[in-house]
Amino acid sequence: MPDSVRFSCVRGCTLCCRQPGFVYLTEDDLERAAARLGLSAREFERRYVFRTRHTLRLRKPRGAACYFLHEHGCRLHPDKPTQCRLYPFWPEIVEQRGGWRRESAFCPGIGRGRPISPETVRRRLAQMRRAYPHHYA
Repeated sequence: MPDSVRFSCVRGCTLCCRQPGFVYLTEDDLERAAARLGLSAREFERRYVFRTRHTLRLRKPRGAACYFLHEHGCRLHPDKPTQCRLYPFWPEIVEQRGGWRRESAFCPGIGRGRPISPETVRRRLAQMRRAYPHHYA
């Protein structure tokens, strides 16, 4: 973990939403997102989710970063998925040597704001591991 961790989201920048990769969901994420859009969980899943035996992830539209990313930000905010809510406090960013510094190359919120306590960082990392146990097994 870096010696000094500072992060203050530059709301509306949406650069994290435009990175390659997938957005994984928990069952609770699915329920909250569906409610945010006024859909049943079943309908939300049919339209927007790819499910495997161990994971749920948002489908990616052709030529776009995310179905929910619009000109003014995320349509699911403040009910966005755990992975999005906890960014950049992912184990692969915080615990990998140089990961925090590398991530700061495109995330303007890294290095801003007040210092975040090591306990808070550990708590967020633990939340990620609990939310996605098959990813962090």
